[in-house]
Amino acid sequence: MEKRLRLAPSPTGLLHIGTARTALFNWLYAKKTNGKFLIRIEDTDTLRSKSEYTANILDGLNWLGLNWDEEPIKQSERISIYKKQIRRLLEIGAAYRCFVSDSEILELREKQKKSGLPPKHDNRHRNLTSKQIKEFISQGRSSVIRFKIDDEAKIKWEDQIRGEIKWQGKDLGGDLVLSRRALGDEIGDPLYNFAVVVDDNFMNITHVIRGEDHISNTAKQILIYRALDFKLPIFSHTPLILNSEGKKLSKRDSVTSIDEFKEMGYLPEALANYMAFLGWSKKGSENEILSLSEISKIFNLSDVNKAGAKFSWEKLNWINSQHIKNMELTKLCGYIKKYWFDKGWESPSEEWELKLTALIQDSMILLKDSIDQSKPFFSLSKIQNEGKEFLENNQGTRESLKSILSYLKDEKIVKINGAYAKEIINKISLKTSIKKGLLMKSLRVAFFGCLSGPDLIQSWELLSEKRSDITLIERCLI
Repeated sequence: MEKRLRLAPSPTGLLHIGTARTALFNWLYAKKTNGKFLIRIEDTDTLRSKSEYTANILDGLNWLGLNWDEEPIKQSERISIYKKQIRRLLEIGAAYRCFVSDSEILELREKQKKSGLPPKHDNRHRNLTSKQIKEFISQGRSSVIRFKIDDEAKIKWEDQIRGEIKWQGKDLGGDLVLSRRALGDEIGDPLYNFAVVVDDNFMNITHVIRGEDHISNTAKQILIYRALDFKLPIFSHTPLILNSEGKKLSKRDSVTSIDEFKEMGYLPEALANYMAFLGWSKKGSENEILSLSEISKIFNLSDVNKAGAKFSWEKLNWINSQHIKNMELTKLCGYIKKYWFDKGWESPSEEWELKLTALIQDSMILLKDSIDQSKPFFSLSKIQNEGKEFLENNQGTRESLKSILSYLKDEKIVKINGAYAKEIINKISLKTSIKKGLLMKSLRVAFFGCLSGPDLIQSWELLSEKRSDITLIERCLI
């Protein structure tokens, strides 16, 4: 039988790393088993759901490379289906109308709190007569639909990650609300725990992989599956992503949305690679730099941990830097050129762009690092204090720069390659008796304004092509 998995996000905010990691595990398992990965937009909360969030979620999944196999469906377009199934539960006596008001529920909660009891509905309207129901309706009272949960009910399932999980009905908070309030004999819009069961059934979902914070929901949903005589999918509950303090990662931890990671300069393949290791690891495998395709071939739910996975910026940065180092040059250049374009920087040729990309590739951690590392090749770098001190305190530095400048002008050199740059340094060193190391440090200050930077010879090649090497040397002699 074909395995069918799904991601079912609520479009009430930007795509969160927790949702993205859930999508990734579903996608990996689908690919590993030659199954299908589907998308369902759970947008029945009309007040908070927004189309721009739906677009953001789909765009984010696309960016990460998590393609889906069928057209996404929206719950807002399936309301009539849910209501039909709720009426079915009413007809068989598995659900009932509850007219308890919000103020009455609040009063019940306060009493339970004072008595030190956990919040739990008292099911007071479970056995209303048809006469009582008609009377409440005639009074203009609205009702929700509640699903009956027997305190003695036993719920058990074999979780692919956690093994056997058991619950009792008495621990589920009383009869479950299936739909929002509605007047008369109408049924309000369905709530999460009911709609998800109906959709997973009609979408033929075979495996449900989601966060461990859904475990109690799974227990409630299994009871609904039983009442509707639906086939149960296989459940798996992944560990939560934790912050440095061991608490669930939230918006308070600053960066959590996929958009923010993208904006910071992380590669999609690197972020996906890192997310896979948030709760999963392949036993016996030492290689941590993997593509989605490579991970899908070795991914098993049995290798997913039960304990929460701590988010580490250090590990993410390392994985991102490795993906940058391993990336094909033309592809990396395409990413970097966007930053150059945004800055209004122009290059002399595509070949020059590739050379600059190759020059800074190994020193980048984030794509945005390319801005600072490329800047000296597009505009004058300010001479920093260490550069000024070096030029002032080392005898022969100005003389060496003058000699190089004269040589460049006298020889009318149009473009310098690596071999020619080394030849110039050797000739000037012999002519002036200044050590090559001092000459090169002087040039480095001229080019970058400091004593650090990328390879000097390769940098000189690039600067000469824009004719900025002479300008940079001249400024040190004013």
